[in-house]
Amino acid sequence: MDLQHKKGTRNMRKYNFYILMTTFLLAIVLGNQTKVNAESINDYQNEIQELEKEQSKLKNKESDVKSNKKSVENKMDDNLTSQKSVKNQINKIDTKLSSTKADIQEKEQEIEATKKEIAELEADIKKLKNEIKELEERIEKREALLKDRLRSIQEIGGNVQYMSVILGSESFSELISRSTAVNSIMDQDKVIMEEQIADQKALEQKQKEVEQKKKDVEDKKAEQEKQKEKLQSLKTELDQQMAEKEKAQEKLEEEYEELEEYNLSLEEENKLIAEQAAAIEKAKQLAETEKARLEQEERERIAREEEARAQAAAESKNENTSNDSTTSSSGSSDNSGSSGSPAVSSGGSGSFIWPANGRFTSGFGPRWGTNHNGIDIANGRGTPIVASASGVVSSVVTGCVEGDISCGGGYGNFIIITHYIDGKTFSTLYGHLSSVNVSVGQTVSQGQQIGGMGHTGHSTGSHLHFEIHPGGYKNPVDPMNYLR
Repeated sequence: MDLQHKKGTRNMRKYNFYILMTTFLLAIVLGNQTKVNAESINDYQNEIQELEKEQSKLKNKESDVKSNKKSVENKMDDNLTSQKSVKNQINKIDTKLSSTKADIQEKEQEIEATKKEIAELEADIKKLKNEIKELEERIEKREALLKDRLRSIQEIGGNVQYMSVILGSESFSELISRSTAVNSIMDQDKVIMEEQIADQKALEQKQKEVEQKKKDVEDKKAEQEKQKEKLQSLKTELDQQMAEKEKAQEKLEEEYEELEEYNLSLEEENKLIAEQAAAIEKAKQLAETEKARLEQEERERIAREEEARAQAAAESKNENTSNDSTTSSSGSSDNSGSSGSPAVSSGGSGSFIWPANGRFTSGFGPRWGTNHNGIDIANGRGTPIVASASGVVSSVVTGCVEGDISCGGGYGNFIIITHYIDGKTFSTLYGHLSSVNVSVGQTVSQGQQIGGMGHTGHSTGSHLHFEIHPGGYKNPVDPMNYLR
């Protein structure tokens, strides 16, 4: 698995983690802020106790996250120490490699110098061979000359010939002359012999010197080649060590990157836990406020009942006056019971209120060859759109203009709010808006204005398209069964 693929996998895990944590956060916030539907003080007391349990769980989770974060940071420190050690080893190997390469280069230069020396020696040998050849030719000529001289002496007898030369002299001066000539000839023969011997020795010496010098140079070259081979072997070993260390370094860097990303995810988780804790605390305060309100209402109700009983006791003294007064009160109550009816009515008994005033123009179910996933309420452009229940804004699309039927997937400008009511999750969608007054993550209360009616997206006129999805978005049901 390559590094890029690993990064992609880690990013996907991180994305899934954020989705999970965000869902959990919404559940906490919504599960506690929309409990305004609770019908008794005990409901709020139970809700406060549940919130306190959630606070305790969050504290434990925060402790676990901090412990994990500390462990990860220690591993990161250990990793950096290991990286430093490996880098030092790599530097040492690199120094050895540089030195070895320099030695190899130096040895190659020595080998080249030796090769040059061998080439020069071979030229000298060639020259010497020519000299030897000339010397051999001279020796060969001398040998032929000496053979002829010896043969002549042998044929006529050496001493007799010498005596005949001296005795054949006719005068003293001739005798001297002939004796000198004989001595000269004998001296020349002696020189020839000496030169012959000297040349023979020189020939043998030169041959020995050439052979020894050639052997020495060849031995020197062989030794240099052997040293170079050792250096090359050392270089190969160092290259292998370098490759192993670089691989270890790469692995450590990759491990550090993973630890760093995990550490960042723990920081994000810590942040989310802090946000959850703040949301729970806020929800707890709201529940306590609502509980206090109900308690106050209960006290006021009890006070009113006591006052009514006291008043009834006082009025019982005069039965006729009391009966007239009771009749008048009943009539007045009946007259004030209704001040009009809304333009739309569902007949349902759910927890959601109507998100807008207007005419009911289309219901849930099959329509125009497809399924209509909500209901339509028509009214003028800009008519206020309100949150059908308390919750948190989970999605917002803006920027759509009238006439662009594909904008927002056909919904135009729209809002999705996530709700948590009586232990269940719901999503509501408000489409074709002309304006949007909320943003993602914002907490809204039931009845709070969130936008204005319009006909952006795939719309034939100004109206609100409204959907309810139990269990989260993508599970549409008929809103009429949930509206009141």
